[in-house]
Amino acid sequence: MARRWRSGYDSPQMKVLRGKVESGIGDFGQWIEKLDAHYERKTGMKLYPGTLNIRLTEPYTVPAGCARLEASEYGGSVSVSIVPCWILGRRAFILRTDSNEGGKGRHARNVVEIASDVKLRDEYNLVDGDEVSIEVES
Repeated sequence: MARRWRSGYDSPQMKVLRGKVESGIGDFGQWIEKLDAHYERKTGMKLYPGTLNIRLTEPYTVPAGCARLEASEYGGSVSVSIVPCWILGRRAFILRTDSNEGGKGRHARNVVEIASDVKLRDEYNLVDGDEVSIEVES
């Protein structure tokens, strides 16, 4: 049976996303490492070079007006939306490429990639199938 994790930060201003931890391919981590100064400037946090993938119970759409790392800022070809969130009581960020947001990327729209200052999987002993809640400002 999967374990359930909640952060305890539920409030009327927070939208709660629920899903299960799943393995990724490790691609986002290399980009966080290569572009660490850009991500730190956008988030105010030095991100661990890797993300935690969560398969949500329903598709997620990034909110209008969220922070962005535009491809033109680093001379690349991929732009990323950056959405502040909380997971397991820890400040984190949903990182979503425009192709994933448009339903044409490697992940379906019900998969989010979470980045924080630590390797979340190790910090909280998470394994594939664990149920987690993510709080996002609504």
